Amino acid sequence: MTQDQPVEVLLRPAVELYTVAVCAGAALLCVVAPWSLALSPAIGIGSALAFLTVGIIRLHQAQVILRYRRNIRRLPRYVMTSRDVPVSQQRLFVGRGFRWEQKHTHRLTQTYRPEFRRYVEPTPAYQLARHLEERLEFAPFPLTMLSRLTAWDVPCNPVRPAPPVGGLPRLHGIEPDEIDVSLPLGERVGHSLVLGTTRVGKTRLAELFITQDIRRRNAAGEHEVVIVFDPKGDADLLKRMYVEAKRAGRESEFYMFHLGWPDISARYNAVGRFGRISEVATRIAGQLSGEGNSAAFREFAWRFINIIARALIELGQRPDYLLIQRHVINIDALFIEYAHHYFAKTEPKAWEVIVQIEAKLNEKNIPRNMVGREKRVIALEQYLSQARNYDPVLDGLRSAVRYDKTYFDKIVASLLPLLEKLTSGKVAQLLAPNYSDLSDPRPIFDWMQIIRKRAVVYVGLDALSDAEVAAAVGNSMFSDMVSVAGHIYKHGIDDGLPDASANTKVPINVHADEFNELMGAEFIPMINKGGGAGLQISAYTQTLSDIEARIGNRAKASQVIGNFNNLFMLRVRETSTAELLTKQLPKVEVYTTTVVSGATDSSDIRGSTDFTSNTQDRISMSSVPMIEPSHVVALPKGQCFALMQGGQLWKVRMPLPAPDPDEAMPEDLQQLAEYMRQRYTETGQWWENLGSPTLQEQPLPDELLDDEVDADTRHDEARP
Repeated sequence: MTQDQPVEVLLRPAVELYTVAVCAGAALLCVVAPWSLALSPAIGIGSALAFLTVGIIRLHQAQVILRYRRNIRRLPRYVMTSRDVPVSQQRLFVGRGFRWEQKHTHRLTQTYRPEFRRYVEPTPAYQLARHLEERLEFAPFPLTMLSRLTAWDVPCNPVRPAPPVGGLPRLHGIEPDEIDVSLPLGERVGHSLVLGTTRVGKTRLAELFITQDIRRRNAAGEHEVVIVFDPKGDADLLKRMYVEAKRAGRESEFYMFHLGWPDISARYNAVGRFGRISEVATRIAGQLSGEGNSAAFREFAWRFINIIARALIELGQRPDYLLIQRHVINIDALFIEYAHHYFAKTEPKAWEVIVQIEAKLNEKNIPRNMVGREKRVIALEQYLSQARNYDPVLDGLRSAVRYDKTYFDKIVASLLPLLEKLTSGKVAQLLAPNYSDLSDPRPIFDWMQIIRKRAVVYVGLDALSDAEVAAAVGNSMFSDMVSVAGHIYKHGIDDGLPDASANTKVPINVHADEFNELMGAEFIPMINKGGGAGLQISAYTQTLSDIEARIGNRAKASQVIGNFNNLFMLRVRETSTAELLTKQLPKVEVYTTTVVSGATDSSDIRGSTDFTSNTQDRISMSSVPMIEPSHVVALPKGQCFALMQGGQLWKVRMPLPAPDPDEAMPEDLQQLAEYMRQRYTETGQWWENLGSPTLQEQPLPDELLDDEVDADTRHDEARP
């Protein structure tokens, strides 16, 4: 049957080749011996051309069948260097594929039928070759050469091994005619979600998108902002970003922030820039648990941080995590410092009275709730209770010190662990930078500065070393980004500059790998309302359960998922995750053929007919899902189903990376990338590098280690 008939059958012998052979023989006979066909030489040539025309048509039809059968078993290789990745001002290149329609569901259904099994499954010769390779692995030399020949990965090998991508090639091979698949850039503001289990191509797809984002220019020649969050630390991704930035002439705009390498990392103050002072408290307290009884403690922590932040601003100090932690632990010092500042402006003689009150204090006349406080703090509190001064910041600090110190320590107990995570070791230098230290070459950045410069930022959070700190820093950055997006939405990116316009916005491409490890409540407004400020978020994770487990609430997890308009579904292992795609697709009608045979005995004993028989081919239709969750589970590596542009389903495969000589990276980034390759693995294979002699024998370079770390400590830290 041909493709034009109701039931399309492409899994069959290429019978068209018989016609090709007959036409070729007839054409040859017409040219060589036209007299044998009673033809003149001139008519023989014309007849030969007619036969060749029919033969070519039938040969083309045979090639369709042969190519289809070949692709069902093994797809042709698809490789591309990063230099060859197409970059467009209107579209985002995804890969090669086709629009999935009813005919593809019909073809896929056919591949599971028993009569077509021999066209779909590996040939007996292929299976024998793989069996011999297993048996001859430790055989003597002559026999091992045989296994090497069968395993030779070249097109001329009839039993060439399949590429190590797993899955079912038929999912993509059912459509031989591929086209370039791309997403209109106007659709990216609706955000994109990439789902896939470990080691199936999420990072490769991210590299493909990031490469285009770094190199893209608009009609005015301006680049776009690219921000990449990488919790686990992928060395190849860092290298790709730097190389692409250098190729695009954006090397000076490249920032690398890495918690695992503070000595060569840029610095960032998550609470140093804000539109309203209350944002400082929101960014910090928002990371505390708000479920059940913890809600009251979080509200108190928010109020307490807000009091400290307001006092620091009045004192002319920029808030950071170190300052806030210092004053959370000891609020008395800030109370005294702010009182000095306030009374110096309003009531210089107040200190004379305060000193007199302080001199009269002793253990007997100190109020019970002030036991443990400094005498000067007690004297200040008593003076303020008598004076008629009113200052909201001073009153807030006074209300904080009036708490019983033991009780106060209990209600801030949930806040201190969070601040410890953000201020321990050299991480404190990154998150609480010293702005006045001009000798420090490490740059300091904030999101508004990054957006105005159209910069490229790599954020490595070292989650495999310390997941708690990585999550806290990632949450802080997301919360800060939400605030910046709100400011851009209202005032534009050039607010405060000459000739500023509120309509000035640029695309801000945010790529968040393993984003479930970083997200919190602040992620919801970022994807919900960030599009108006130009935010284009591409989030990568493994399953829906990861998002729900992180947020702790199914309704909020559904709220997050509902804000992603573009869905790229790679191979997943969780059925509920696959159903996120399959349940959004309609059912389609597929044709099935049934052979019906029967025989009927004749009732006429005198007749010449003893029985009658009949055979029928019946065509029926049945309604089936366009794709099943089992198809998503069986996807080969590097392939995905893409639901985009208002629900259009595409089947896509990404290009494999071809060897590509890259420009040299700076020596410090080269050493960092090499260490990341050794140490950072997917969490699903964390055990594979345990006790690896190679890693144990290659400690980190001395210049990348702290001076105070001895040789034994260095040896231990080099282990994964």
